[in-house]
Amino acid sequence: MTGFCTLFDSAYLSRGLLLYDSLKRHIPEFHLYIFAFDTLSDTILRKLNLSEVTVISLSEFENEKLLAVKSSRNRAEYCWTCTSSVVDYVLRKYGLLSCTYLDADLFFYDSPEILLGELRNGKKILITEHRYSWPATIFEQKRAGRFCVQFITFSNDIESLRVLEKWRDQCIDWCYARYEDGKFGDQKYLDSWPVEYPNVHVLENQGGGVAPWNARQYKFRKSGEKIIGKRKWSAEEFNIVFFHFHFVRGRKDGNTDLGWNRLTSNTIELFYIPYLRMLEEKERFLEAEFTDYTRRTFDTVGTGMKEKIKNLFKELTGYNIINAE
Repeated sequence: MTGFCTLFDSAYLSRGLLLYDSLKRHIPEFHLYIFAFDTLSDTILRKLNLSEVTVISLSEFENEKLLAVKSSRNRAEYCWTCTSSVVDYVLRKYGLLSCTYLDADLFFYDSPEILLGELRNGKKILITEHRYSWPATIFEQKRAGRFCVQFITFSNDIESLRVLEKWRDQCIDWCYARYEDGKFGDQKYLDSWPVEYPNVHVLENQGGGVAPWNARQYKFRKSGEKIIGKRKWSAEEFNIVFFHFHFVRGRKDGNTDLGWNRLTSNTIELFYIPYLRMLEEKERFLEAEFTDYTRRTFDTVGTGMKEKIKNLFKELTGYNIINAE
């Protein structure tokens, strides 16, 4: 049985449930360990009693080291701080042969086992690249790192656990949403792994990790239930395994902000419109079934002058703001 783990609070609950739905659709046997990062998400998840899911509350998971740094991190930073600890907790407590961490805003279009099959010939840790489109490669890779902590697998063996423990300690020591001394969040630490650790494998399948920061280099088409991708300057095609719906933010006016990466109409039509409709359906279900649940909207992001200017630009131009209905 394939083991996965993820973490989210009630603000990302609908996304996490879509992640679960997509796993159920494409993999026959799996188990998902969900770390509920607030009381509401914990309560709702336990009431839903999803098959193939174990819910783990913060009170079960948090230890002294995490609690000691919690107040110094914002919400996102603390989630990043905990990612490595979440994987470590699952491997040690439940004794899985391996565990793959998934960001809650991933959605699968094919089986993740296709990607996990690349772990062979002594490779026990799987990491994924951002694969930035130009010109983001120039600016973002140095700041945010070559690799994205979105889909990362650790085997339960001595060498892999040593890598995981070092990463866990690094994240507890420093994990902030800024570039500083060669670090950024939890992911710049991964830049040295392919050279430093012989058991690390960098995912080769381009269908794993399609995201807003790299989608412009691809052309997509539908083929039955599958979505097929192709680099614009290549004839080689590949099945999309998962898409990372980073920065999808519902607004109070009913529209959705898709962030800052330029997206083609092809990408919006094949990925975002269907996903947003499923997300809306999940939000309505949660609102109807749980009176304490209220969907979170994000009309503004941050309070600094830079964020205010960016938000004003969005309001004036409607850049990447769409309505999926």
